[in-house]
Amino acid sequence: MSRAVAHRHARRGGNTGESRLFPPLHGIHSTPDAFGLRKDNPAMLRRTTLATSALLLGALLLSSCTGSNTAQSPTGEANPDAALTVRLSLEPSNLDIRRTGGAALEQALVDNVYQGLVTRNADDDNAITPALATEWNVSADGLTYTFTLRQGVTFHDGSELAADDVVASLQTAKDDATIADSSDLAGVTSIASPDASTVVLTLAQPNIDFLFTLTGRVGLVFNSGDATNFQTAANGTGPFTVASWNTGQSLTLARYDGYWGEKAGVAEVVLDYIPDNSAAINAAVNGDLDVALEIDPELRGQLEDSGAFAIESGLTTDKGTLAFNNQRAPLNDQRVREALRLAIDHDALVDTLGYGDTLSGPIPPLDPGYEDLSDSLDFDPDRARELLAEAGAQNLDLTLTVPNVYPGTIATFLVSSFADVGVTLQVEQVDFSAWLQDVYTNKDYDLSFVRHVEARDFGNWANPSYYFGYDNTEVQSLYAQALATTDAQQSSDLLAEAARIVSDEDAADWLFLSTPLTAVGTNVSNFPKNSLNVRLPLAGVTVSSE
Repeated sequence: MSRAVAHRHARRGGNTGESRLFPPLHGIHSTPDAFGLRKDNPAMLRRTTLATSALLLGALLLSSCTGSNTAQSPTGEANPDAALTVRLSLEPSNLDIRRTGGAALEQALVDNVYQGLVTRNADDDNAITPALATEWNVSADGLTYTFTLRQGVTFHDGSELAADDVVASLQTAKDDATIADSSDLAGVTSIASPDASTVVLTLAQPNIDFLFTLTGRVGLVFNSGDATNFQTAANGTGPFTVASWNTGQSLTLARYDGYWGEKAGVAEVVLDYIPDNSAAINAAVNGDLDVALEIDPELRGQLEDSGAFAIESGLTTDKGTLAFNNQRAPLNDQRVREALRLAIDHDALVDTLGYGDTLSGPIPPLDPGYEDLSDSLDFDPDRARELLAEAGAQNLDLTLTVPNVYPGTIATFLVSSFADVGVTLQVEQVDFSAWLQDVYTNKDYDLSFVRHVEARDFGNWANPSYYFGYDNTEVQSLYAQALATTDAQQSSDLLAEAARIVSDEDAADWLFLSTPLTAVGTNVSNFPKNSLNVRLPLAGVTVSSE
C-alpha cells in the first residue's frame, strides 16, 4: 500500500475551500477566470491564462535547479491496489470544468477524468497525441479536420461514446458563451458526423494551433444529454472516476475498470490540498504523501535528508511577467521601458528567489517560436540612467500593482533595482479581485507583476486591447500569418520574428521562467515532469509494494 494513508486533516495548514485565493470567475466572458486570465480575441482564436493557477497566482515555490535525484528507484513490484497521494496547493471551487475557472481544475480532471479527441504530452514538447480519436487528417488547405473515433469507449456511467456525443459537445462549446474558451471555436464553420466513426470539423480559415486548441477544455467530450450535477460530480471517459470530494481537504479519484485503454497503475489517487508549505513538508516527512508538488526550495533539504524522496524539476510555460502599461506616459516611451529592463539583474533575481530560469522574451522554450533572446538585453544600470535622462524622466515615480497572493521578494528586488537608477517604485498589493478590475479590465496601472502560465499565449502581444496595451501592426500581421500557414516551421519562424520585435521594443520584462520542484517518493514510478501546474496525467504512475 501507499505510505500516504492517514493524518490528512490534523496536520493541514492554511485556509480551506475556494476562498483561499480566488473567486470563481470562469465562464464570464468579459472577465478572467479564477485561475487564468481569459482573452476574448476573435481574430486570434486563442485564450491566454495568467498564472495564479492558467493566472496561477499560487505561492512562488519553484526552483531553477534540475533537482538532484539522490534517492533510490523503487525496488518493489508495482502494486495495482495501491493508493497514490499527491500534495497540491490550489483546490478548485467546484468540479464543473466547462464553466469554472482554474488550472487547479484542469490539473486534476483533464486526461484523468475527461478527454477530448486529442491531448498533448508535456513530457514530449507538448506533442499532440491521440485520445478519443485514433487518427486525424488535415486537408492540404488547412480548413478540414477529419477524425476517426476510437471504438469501445464508454463514459463512467456505462454509456457508449457515440459520434453524436462528440458533435454535440463541440457544437455546445462553440455556441454557448458560458462554456470556457468558447471563442476558441469561433473560426469553426461546421461540425458534422458523416458516419458513426467519423467527425469532421471545418474552419473558415487555417489555424495551425487548432489541434492544440482541441487539447484544452473546449475540446472535451461529454455524454449528450447527461444529467450529472457537474458542480459536484463528473462523468467522463478517462482512466479515473471522481470517487469523492471532501471540500477544503481532498479530491479522490478511483480507477475506472471500464477504461478503453491501459488501466491506471493505481487503484486510487488522493489529491491532497495543503496550501501551507511547511505543513506539506511535514506531511511528506511523516509518510502521509507519496508526491508533493511545488515544494519550497528552502525546505527541500528536509525531504532529501529523509531519503524517501527524489527532488525533480520540470519545464513549464509559466512566465513571471513584469507588465508595462504601454499606453500610459511615461511608459509609452520605449526609452523608459528599456531603462527599466536594463536596471534589473535577472540572474541575481533568480538567485534571490531560489527558483526559475531567466527568460528574455515572450515565448518560452516549450512553445513554437522560441528563440534565446538573452543577447538582446544586458544588465546595465549606467545605460538605464542615460536613457531616463534622454527621456526627461529623471526622479521618476511609478507604482507596481501586484496581487497579494505573491510573496514580497520580487517587489522588494524591483524597488531596490529601480532606486539605483533614480526611479521610485511604490508597491500596491491588492486582492486578486481588485487586480482584475483595476489592472486587467480598466488598465489603470503603471507596472504589474503576474505569472502567465498558459502555453502558446503569444496572441496577447498581437491584441492591442489586452491589458498590456501593446499595439504593433507588424507583430499583429506576423502572428496572423503564423496562424494561417499550414507549415509548422514557417509558423515557428514567423512567431520568433514577432517575439523579437516585442522584446526589442521592450513591451514588458520577463523576469523569469518558473521551473517547479516536485518531491517524488522512492516508491513511485513514471510520475510526469513538465507543466504539472496545468496538467497532471496520472494513469501511468505506479506505486511499489514496501
